[in-house]
Amino acid sequence: MKVSIHAVNFNVDGKLVNFVQERMDKLEKYYDKVVSSDVYLKVEKTSEKENKIVEVKINVPGDGFLVKKQCKSFEEAVELSAESLERLLVKRKEKIRAHA
Repeated sequence: MKVSIHAVNFNVDGKLVNFVQERMDKLEKYYDKVVSSDVYLKVEKTSEKENKIVEVKINVPGDGFLVKKQCKSFEEAVELSAESLERLLVKRKEKIRAHA
């Protein structure tokens, strides 16, 4: 799967890029027709500790899913986003199977 990582208003380090790539690759276990994904990493300027925002957009044939999570760390937000996407992809796969 092609994963595009976009860091908004900051420079992302290689470890985080690798973490995101590996986590997104695991999604293919749940639904193998994923075309690509766009991951947006943002830091919100607030006094709160939960200022890391991760938006993941996944493209599958005929559809797209968008998940947005806000956490204390990017890793945590990526993990939560991926878990949500796993559920969405499993539902999608079951729906397609039911119609086939």
